[in-house]
Amino acid sequence: MKYAVDDNGFYGKFGGAYVPEMLYPNVEELRQNYLKIMYEPAFQEELQGLLKDYVGRPTPLYFAKRLSEKYNTKIYLKREDLNHTGAHKINNTMGQILLAKRLGKKRIIAETGAGQHGVATATVCALMGLECIVYMGEVDIERQAPNVARMKMLGATVVPAISGSRTLKDATNEAIRDWINNPENTYYIIGSVVGPHPYPDMVTRFQAVISEEMMAQLQEKEGRDYPDYVVACVGGGSNAAGAFYHYLDRPEVKLVAVEAAGMGIDSGESAATSVLGKEGVIHGSRTLLMQTEDGQVVEPYSISAGLDYPGVGPLHAHLHQSGRAIFKSITDEEALQAVLELTKLEGIIPALESAHALAALDRIGAKPDEVVVLNLSGRGDKDLATYLKRFHFDGE
Repeated sequence: MKYAVDDNGFYGKFGGAYVPEMLYPNVEELRQNYLKIMYEPAFQEELQGLLKDYVGRPTPLYFAKRLSEKYNTKIYLKREDLNHTGAHKINNTMGQILLAKRLGKKRIIAETGAGQHGVATATVCALMGLECIVYMGEVDIERQAPNVARMKMLGATVVPAISGSRTLKDATNEAIRDWINNPENTYYIIGSVVGPHPYPDMVTRFQAVISEEMMAQLQEKEGRDYPDYVVACVGGGSNAAGAFYHYLDRPEVKLVAVEAAGMGIDSGESAATSVLGKEGVIHGSRTLLMQTEDGQVVEPYSISAGLDYPGVGPLHAHLHQSGRAIFKSITDEEALQAVLELTKLEGIIPALESAHALAALDRIGAKPDEVVVLNLSGRGDKDLATYLKRFHFDGE
């Protein structure tokens, strides 16, 4: 079975580019040029230089000794939380901003849920001196206030999405609307492995630096370049796509994708697309999507703004349907307990998104001599207000 995207932008039966006529030229321009530009030696040299000296790559592969003892297996954390801006998102925004510049675009738009992609986009726009407009759901603006402040400080205009559930889905709708109205000068930096082809493949390739580094780091630490398990959280799924990429065609590596079950899979307050989703089209690609009988999008829910999405990237839909990846669902409460556990065992405060992956460690059945790499996609600074509220730290 083939897991890479085909020439028409499909992973199996998922993917494609279902876009309004107005956007066809933009998407087509990107499709025709993205691989050519991405693999030019000069582009790679500039990108690798910035990833090293500005972003702070390679990120460490940290052996979590106390966590490993608790779960009786060898657990390594890929420390994407140590990137500049605090998450994996900047790997992709750095690549796309260089691409946008080469395509001559002067105005950058983006959507964001947890605010990490918005911050990463605002950061690279400040670095390159380009105008930046970030669309963000009104609900997310409230629950991710520190990231909103960062975006504004970096010079971005933050536009609230006030329709629908006022979260990530609606922010994406607004960004696409903007792009339709400003097709000439505007480049849309999508933050996840979603959207019309070539975005899912392009974002995956920019995030693949994660699994590329893992291979070298495991070789050094374990004497082989692969783990037995790679575990990552999935909303749209860019950190998981990057962590899985170099292992897609290696069946000896089990891929574990962890979604947000919210209040519980059957509670009506969930974002577990792999369980609840049916085939459909959202934001320009055919994928698994939470929807009603008559095809209306069901509003997702998760305590974590970054996993609060009704669909999943087409690569992940394919990995789920083909059985290549194992999907797990974790509730809000389980994720919150995992936050406390990592903080107290390893002195690392994780983002809520990454905490979902951590909460799945006791469900994968890893043996004592097996190696598990968990992609710690972001740090917990942005979620401190939620943690303070839930854990009642009164400053004692």
